[in-house]
Amino acid sequence: MPETSRRGLLFGTAAVSAGAFLTACTSNEPSKKEPAADSRPAADDKPGKHVTIGFAGPQADHGWLNAINEQARSRAETYSDVTLDATEGSNDTAAQIGQVETLINKKVDVLVILPADGKALTQVGLKAMRAGIPVINLDRVFADPQAYRCWVGGDNYGMGLNAGKYIGEKLKDKPNAKVVELSGPDSLELTQQRTKGFDDALKNYPNIRKVARQAADFTVESGQAKMAQLLQAQSSFDALWNHDDDQGVGALRAVQQAGREGFLMVGGAGAKSAMDAIKADNSVLKATVLYPPTMAASAIDLARALGQSKGISGMSELEIPASVTLFSAVVDKQNVDQYLPTGFN
Repeated sequence: MPETSRRGLLFGTAAVSAGAFLTACTSNEPSKKEPAADSRPAADDKPGKHVTIGFAGPQADHGWLNAINEQARSRAETYSDVTLDATEGSNDTAAQIGQVETLINKKVDVLVILPADGKALTQVGLKAMRAGIPVINLDRVFADPQAYRCWVGGDNYGMGLNAGKYIGEKLKDKPNAKVVELSGPDSLELTQQRTKGFDDALKNYPNIRKVARQAADFTVESGQAKMAQLLQAQSSFDALWNHDDDQGVGALRAVQQAGREGFLMVGGAGAKSAMDAIKADNSVLKATVLYPPTMAASAIDLARALGQSKGISGMSELEIPASVTLFSAVVDKQNVDQYLPTGFN
């Protein structure tokens, strides 16, 4: 899968979603807390200065990417003092650069950009910043930190790490346990980070050995084909770490067609279909590690706060952070009801 056609690089452990920390930061409701003793601008006050946010998101050719666009639009609609000027979304680098330049020429107040290719769009990010339009860089990071005011995104290493920890704890008492991995495309840095996190976690469990790995393409079809190969090559194993819930749909089909069982599967991203399967508890899929698309809603929260010169409720600083890395929570049968509302189609 080309890097320009799929998602790029997925806060507190109890957060239901990425927006949990930031939802209050720009709420239209008055703060229930006593006013601060200083003159720091409140981040959770009533509607304030109107802010036009330009949003350049991805083409919705994947469940997670579609959820990114929906999260941005729906969050903007909750604010009476926000206008969202959204592009059609593109995974073509040149087309997206043109879209961002159009938003710059419109003189929007803040830009939220999930670049098709972070390196390729760095120059247009720099152009916006130099024009006095602050940029919220969403997920796929620009090559130059001067190209954005704040980065918001997921933790791919942490995603693999938490998947490995979950599997490790489930298999820690099983001698000579074997695991397999169904990754994303090896050409993507995010895939490499997820695999490294997983491998590092397994180092803490000397009884567990990874015996096979296949790289899929974040699609149902590739998930099914590559999982079939894993099943054919490995007559038995105890756990599967699958990087993506979309390709996981195909992986489950392959498992069912082969009539295989006796192992646990951990998915990735947090699709509703995966959470429904986890809740039903009628397949090998027992957990998924989140890479929350709610990061787009949080980016809108931050853009509004930035446009209104506010900080974040619950933090003492006058300004929004320079970066926000989301936590990759593990969702299993014990907590799936809590996370189901965040699942994406």
